[in-house]
Amino acid sequence: MLYYFLRRLIYMFITLWVVSVVAFVIIQLPPGDYLTSYIMELEEAGTGVSEAEIASLRKQYGLGQPMYLQYFYWIYNIVRYGNFGRSFEWNKPVSELIWERIMLTTIMALLATVFVFAVAIPIGIYSAVHQYSIADYFFTVVGYSGLATPNFLLALVLMFIAYKYFGVSVGGLFSPEYTQASWSMGKVLDMFSHLWIPIIVLGTAGTAGLIRIMRGVLLDELGKQYVITARAKGVKELTLLFKYPVRVAINPIVSTIGWRLTMIISGAPIVATVLSLPTTGPLMLKALLSQDMYLAGSFFLLLCILTITGTFISDILLALLDPRIKMGR
Repeated sequence: MLYYFLRRLIYMFITLWVVSVVAFVIIQLPPGDYLTSYIMELEEAGTGVSEAEIASLRKQYGLGQPMYLQYFYWIYNIVRYGNFGRSFEWNKPVSELIWERIMLTTIMALLATVFVFAVAIPIGIYSAVHQYSIADYFFTVVGYSGLATPNFLLALVLMFIAYKYFGVSVGGLFSPEYTQASWSMGKVLDMFSHLWIPIIVLGTAGTAGLIRIMRGVLLDELGKQYVITARAKGVKELTLLFKYPVRVAINPIVSTIGWRLTMIISGAPIVATVLSLPTTGPLMLKALLSQDMYLAGSFFLLLCILTITGTFISDILLALLDPRIKMGR
């Protein structure tokens, strides 16, 4: 187990280094840079910019250096000082911009994940045990509908229903009187009263997919010889179901738990924009559109770190859950 753990840890750090390089290169692939966009905005506003001013701005933002030097200084500052650089557009430290939004994004992501697993696993088990029943057909239709419906469209529909029939505006995470207020019990309760739509929207596609996975794998397990033998020996149906087939069928779901860590950073940008959520998603989208390379690159790096760390966690959980996995190979 220790050898398996150390080997996966080494692979994780190597992969992190490779994806950090790829992320930084991808950010710089589009023609131009933030300074180019900034100068164009000034010229469109009728403000001329001289060559001396352009050179000064390029030196100020460090954009005159080769890409590999920019990458080296960026990674060096992150590793040694925890400094992700400075956002060109916001003129603030990148870490400050990210951390001030990450708490709300984390709360939303964790609640959406709990919603997904709390709904998907029981429904998947019920559909498999009651195959071809009316309930199974109903959940199948709902599942495919959830997979086919874009999240932003579902967000718009739920906002319309809430406003049209209940007279409630559910955009954002706070009511107007709490938007700028300091944290209090009233603000926390107000936030939770607004969270239900983002949680349903973000959880719908994941719930629908996991229902299909749970149902399919469990159906396959229920037809195997060890289940038939256990039934013949008189093992109670409920005990048999949760002691053997469900434990095996849950493996594919456990393998995806870690991937959901990325929601802490991504925050579903389009959904968050539609719902006016103060999460990291819209900030990341804006950084990409404006080519704010240190802010956008930091988002990509954090997404990669969370994805790789999540995969590592999933591998360890699978190794502990399923003894059939050869941990030493």
